[in-house]
Amino acid sequence: METPAPLTVDVERDRGVSVTWDDGHVSRFGLIELRANCPCAQCRGVRQRGEAAWPLPGAPDPLRIETAESVGNWGLNLHWNDGHTTGIYTWPTLRSWCFCEECAPGDPDSEG
Repeated sequence: METPAPLTVDVERDRGVSVTWDDGHVSRFGLIELRANCPCAQCRGVRQRGEAAWPLPGAPDPLRIETAESVGNWGLNLHWNDGHTTGIYTWPTLRSWCFCEECAPGDPDSEG
């Protein structure tokens, strides 16, 4: 199944990112969720070693998005106030990360 295209992307420096998709769905992502799951090679490597990619020693508090740039039709690049700038959040990745009530997998213990 093809990932819906983003219609609008709203970046709130102190809150996170909201994406409205062309199928009408809205996905919201918090700052810590985005930074801790940065998809760049460095952060992936840290997580593969069983370590946390965020927060790091000396991390700024509060966490904030300094700037955001669209990377063609491919995704979103976020520049963080900790100096990190290499992660590109692809549209399929962001859509797959949406765990709103509508998108969340059903409770395996529920009847239905």
